[in-house]
Amino acid sequence: MRVVIQRVKNASVRVDEQVVGAIDHGLLLLLGITQEDSTEDIEWLCRKIVQMRIFGDENDLMNKSLLDIDGEVLVISQFTLHASTKKGNRPSFIAAARPEQAIPLYEQFITAIQNYIPQKVQTGIFGADMKVNLLNDGPVTITMDSKNRE
Repeated sequence: MRVVIQRVKNASVRVDEQVVGAIDHGLLLLLGITQEDSTEDIEWLCRKIVQMRIFGDENDLMNKSLLDIDGEVLVISQFTLHASTKKGNRPSFIAAARPEQAIPLYEQFITAIQNYIPQKVQTGIFGADMKVNLLNDGPVTITMDSKNRE
């Protein structure tokens, strides 16, 4: 499971010109799921994400977590995070999980991160053509892969 974490001042996602998810200060998470991913990957990532100290304290040092600032979360499914670009000019997405496997894991991820924060986790719509708008704060952008835990 791969996630791109973006610290944002605000973010929203539109489907068919309608806002389906929006947050203020917090994290935009772009989530890519592979065929080998499991509940263990979800739990590890969610715990790390909410505790990661990437928000500024009173001295403007990154010492506060999402939990410390009472931040919000917007989760967007993004199978293209598992693109292989080794051959040719067209990316291959063969490593990305098929929807019948990815949708339940995506929903489990949302539920798992929701268990850590009091605000309702905002989401896009799995498989939809989404337009994501964000104001990156910093900018702070971090990538994590649950297969690189050690």
